[in-house]
Amino acid sequence: MAINYIKTVTIFFFLSLFAILSANAQEGSVTVNQNPEIEKLLKLKKDISTEEERFKIQIYSGNRSAAEAAKANFDGSYPEYLSSLKFETPNYKIWVGNFRSRLEADRALIKVKRKFTSAFIFKPGK
Repeated sequence: MAINYIKTVTIFFFLSLFAILSANAQEGSVTVNQNPEIEKLLKLKKDISTEEERFKIQIYSGNRSAAEAAKANFDGSYPEYLSSLKFETPNYKIWVGNFRSRLEADRALIKVKRKFTSAFIFKPGK
């Protein structure tokens, strides 16, 4: 009985050794075929996502004619910053800039507050 056990273990050992030595890692390649428009969509999403995280300065909120006057005044005084007229019921608002960081917005706010004392920094909602 012991001889059969030794033979079985020996055979199992050699078969295992043979299996381990003959095993090879598989190599292959993967080809991905995708529509080129996907890259454009991913870039657009990235641009939109980063834009939503930016800071703006609001210099005015009120009626349309005063908002247009404030925008013209701002554009004449601070041509280095882009301003836009937005409508949020019931007011027209003048938003300035598209700052990447709060620090960048703070620096601009210091300049803008010289002429527009009620200006403040905010992050536009989604």
